[in-house]
Amino acid sequence: MKFYYVYILCCSDSSLYVGVTSDIERRLMEHNAGKYPEAYTHSRRPVDLVFFQEFTEPNQAIEFEKKLKKWSRVKKQALIDGNFDRLQNLSECRNATHHKYKPDGEDSIE
Repeated sequence: MKFYYVYILCCSDSSLYVGVTSDIERRLMEHNAGKYPEAYTHSRRPVDLVFFQEFTEPNQAIEFEKKLKKWSRVKKQALIDGNFDRLQNLSECRNATHHKYKPDGEDSIE
């Protein structure tokens, strides 16, 4: 069975990089060797692998990578730290229009 990995690297400038690969060891070596000069991590080496999640379906891995790339640094750090309570809190909608913040009865359509 082939596996796919979504990973987070911590770069030398403390920035976080999110990627997806089918060979995490090879990809980490490529990042640290500077194989691709145009890559984000090239000028931010060395990099450290701080998180990865394994998938059996490539589309699931790609979707998760896209989702993580949109997350704030704080939210990514909560995932890295395994702080799922904080991650859940950071994921909650805080808009005043969200149903959770409306008084009873305001949700109904007239």
